[in-house]
Amino acid sequence: MDAIILAAGYATRLYPLTEKIPKPLLSVAGKPIIEHIMGKLGHIDLLNKIYIITNDRFEPHFRQWLGNFEAEKPIEIINDQTKSNEDRLGAIGDIHYLINLRNLNDDLLVIAGDNLFEMHLLEVINYFKKRKSNVVVLYDVKDNDLAKHYGIVEIENDIVINFVEKPTAPKSTLASTGIYLFSKKTISLIKKYIAQGNNPDKTGGFIEWLHKRDVVYAYTTNKKWYDIGNFGQLKNAGKSYKEK
Repeated sequence: MDAIILAAGYATRLYPLTEKIPKPLLSVAGKPIIEHIMGKLGHIDLLNKIYIITNDRFEPHFRQWLGNFEAEKPIEIINDQTKSNEDRLGAIGDIHYLINLRNLNDDLLVIAGDNLFEMHLLEVINYFKKRKSNVVVLYDVKDNDLAKHYGIVEIENDIVINFVEKPTAPKSTLASTGIYLFSKKTISLIKKYIAQGNNPDKTGGFIEWLHKRDVVYAYTTNKKWYDIGNFGQLKNAGKSYKEK
């Protein structure tokens, strides 16, 4: 299994804070967000390599960070060659770019680089191995108004039956955490999704397309999760992690 950390966004909602520093390198409780993620990845024995895909603006920042980070797993920084929010490839576009660039042909663990979560990844990987199909990790935000800000999932018997990005009238409060496990057979479907001209920007759009063609299981966690999308969430995450 290979891991992909999506870190090629421009985080315009956090400007001016993220104009000169990528969001995954923002500090929470004394260390960058991405190091919190690395702490979850380091002990996964079946993980071969971690790819961090970023853009041309922030590649030097990640290379500088990596030069001072003692990694437990091999890490490679990938530049998707984009230079602005306007020409970004999008989440699925970046996954597709990396698959082709490195000829990836194994199971994939995909994590959004602005994620903070208490859940142990090994639990999800074991769930993925037992079901032998794709998995999306969910968190119940338990609030309809809050659900309007996330990718919201409907499930039946732990299988995804619907996925809507930022719905105006949410049919559930189960939010995607930006953590996905794709079986290696799904790599060809990612290529097909892009070849058909589908929207490469959001991973949720791909899940909505994928669940109609293959089984996508849901793993729901009750452990704390933070999506660092705005200043309020960044502040709340910092407060929560400092209290531990």
